[in-house]
Amino acid sequence: MKPGMRLWGALMCLTSPLMAQNTLPVDTLQEVVVTATGTQHLLKNVPVQTEVITHKMLQRYGGNSIEEILGGLSSSFAFNEGDMGSQMQLNGLGNNYILILVDGKRIHGDVGGENDLSLIDPQNIDRIEIVKGASSALYGSDAMAGVINIITKKHESGVLLENATRYGSHNDLRQHNSIGLASGKWRSLTNFQLQHSDGWQNTATEYTPPSAAPVTDSRSKTVNEHTNWQVSEQLTFTPNKHWEFYAGGSVYGKGIYRPKGKYPKYDVKTFDLKYRNASASAGAKWTTGRGDLVTLDIDWNKHAYYHAFTSTTLAEGFNDEGQLILDFPYFKGQKTLQSNQERTMAHLKGVFALPYSHRLSAGLEAQYDYLKAPTSIAGHTADDNTEAIYVQDEWSALQWLQLTAGLRLNRNEGFGWRLTPKLSTMLSLGDFRIRGSWSQGFKTPTLKEMNYRYIREMSSIIMYLGNKDLNAQTSNYFSLGGEYTRGGLNVTVTGYLNRLDNMITLVTIPRGEAPEAYRQQYGEMLNKVRRYENMEDARTCGLDVSIRYVMGEWTAGAGYSYLDTKAHVYDADHDRLNRVVIDGMAYHKANWFVTWDHRFSPTYQLGAGLYGRMSSKRYYQVDGNGKGYQIWRLATTHTIGHSKKATYRLDAGVDNIFNYVDRTPHGLHLGTTTPGTTVYVGLTVRFQNGKNIRFKNNKSTIKTRQENEED
Repeated sequence: MKPGMRLWGALMCLTSPLMAQNTLPVDTLQEVVVTATGTQHLLKNVPVQTEVITHKMLQRYGGNSIEEILGGLSSSFAFNEGDMGSQMQLNGLGNNYILILVDGKRIHGDVGGENDLSLIDPQNIDRIEIVKGASSALYGSDAMAGVINIITKKHESGVLLENATRYGSHNDLRQHNSIGLASGKWRSLTNFQLQHSDGWQNTATEYTPPSAAPVTDSRSKTVNEHTNWQVSEQLTFTPNKHWEFYAGGSVYGKGIYRPKGKYPKYDVKTFDLKYRNASASAGAKWTTGRGDLVTLDIDWNKHAYYHAFTSTTLAEGFNDEGQLILDFPYFKGQKTLQSNQERTMAHLKGVFALPYSHRLSAGLEAQYDYLKAPTSIAGHTADDNTEAIYVQDEWSALQWLQLTAGLRLNRNEGFGWRLTPKLSTMLSLGDFRIRGSWSQGFKTPTLKEMNYRYIREMSSIIMYLGNKDLNAQTSNYFSLGGEYTRGGLNVTVTGYLNRLDNMITLVTIPRGEAPEAYRQQYGEMLNKVRRYENMEDARTCGLDVSIRYVMGEWTAGAGYSYLDTKAHVYDADHDRLNRVVIDGMAYHKANWFVTWDHRFSPTYQLGAGLYGRMSSKRYYQVDGNGKGYQIWRLATTHTIGHSKKATYRLDAGVDNIFNYVDRTPHGLHLGTTTPGTTVYVGLTVRFQNGKNIRFKNNKSTIKTRQENEED
């Protein structure tokens, strides 16, 4: 680590009482949150530490993607965007271990490890709730690092018309439209989003294997040109005060357009990438007069990924007899399916108020996963079934003590039965809150980790292999934290330890272990072979510190996240355990901000914010480490006009003020993909003839004894 980075880390630790993530605003402690326990709580009284990025914070920051929002407003996240999706990391663990929800329902993208977060329209987000640590007892698999719940905007009455257009550097266009209709017992909300960017190139240097000289005039882009669109519909019918029925669906398409280079071995791209997603859902909610709640949800999601050929290409394919041919010809205009992943889920849940200040949550879940990959799976398809039953009890034992205990029984078709418990507590001592948690995680290998194989041809040829001998992963997560709130000051400190057994990761293996057909085809050009393997053990530990201070029209704060990871992989060639880092780890990450809001007149209000974020070096097992960086951002919002039914907002800002660019050659790891200084401007026009309800605190709310007494 550079001396400057060491000094920065030391200063951050010494000044931790004066720093914080801006995700726990003092003025939102009365917000109702649901993610931590699956039930409604006031934020200040939720027994599990929850971070909230509020509607106001989202407007101030003006992020154009969920990656930009989470990376800029929380120090715990790191991203490394690529064509296949967002390589996200939360406190040392990647995509596979982070559960992403939209209004409490899982999003479905590439379950091979990189979710396409462009499925989420930033303009349609009301707020974001973040719960760190293993939550498998409540949410099942994929929740070993934490849960991100995207709460979308709601429409409850009258007519809603909204148009938001944003344009920025590199021909970055973001378009959002909403149409909401509510009449009597029916409500409808239709959303449309379009995103486009021409992409950019931070360097023309292409990394090549040691046997060849680096290419210095490559046409490969750091981020390729891409366009995606989505249309979604949500329909709700409320026949009376006890029943609500709803149904919805969406269609999504994305194209990634890759430039054709001059060097066939390194940067010639002979196909573009296409994605076609679809979803459908239906459900019902029943509430009693005293607030008991029962919900039933059924969801279906599809994620399909294609190669769209731009010139004649010899690639893997099948002949008329169904035999795999490594040099099967494809021609310009043809499209071939790489993978189609479908997931069907059913979830029945009940929340009940019991005597002696108990609140019981219980549920049943069933999940069916299907994967079709004609050129990458022997037999072309694979599938999997998982069922679960869970129960959770929240007990307000005393005015100053809350206890939450949960247990989940999981059954997977290939890995049998598993119990995952959790226990959390919160002590309320005046202005202090002390929270402690212990929870276990359980995650079965994905269908891709077990079955998929593919070739990546970039600066070198690398083969990736699935492994049907993988074991399920388990974890134990411990956390202890304190929170202090007084006046406009809010401070939180949370330490955590996450121990994982049989963690799955890609491990480099001898080329001789690649399938013979591939070794004969590529010979010495096959630079590396990597296969999914279980680590012997792994652990992440760290400290998150936060502070926020509100003084009149000014708000300031910062956040610091320290992370350390260790893992061991068995080396069969030398009969020993090798110690490695978990890919993507950075010891130090931080963010800071100062904002100012002022109403100059009844028709004009200005909001301005200065934001910063940094990361130390990110470590990887192969292909080099990512450089540390520091980036600053200026964002402004201008609310113009005055009307009870219409609002007008102009957004403008500059990102990466000091023009930092990572010039690492293509094919190696980047600290950040930012193109340097960029500017943006956006205009939002919203017309609403009816009540503007951001969050409906309905009769399903069952407050704890403490919350009732405080109210």
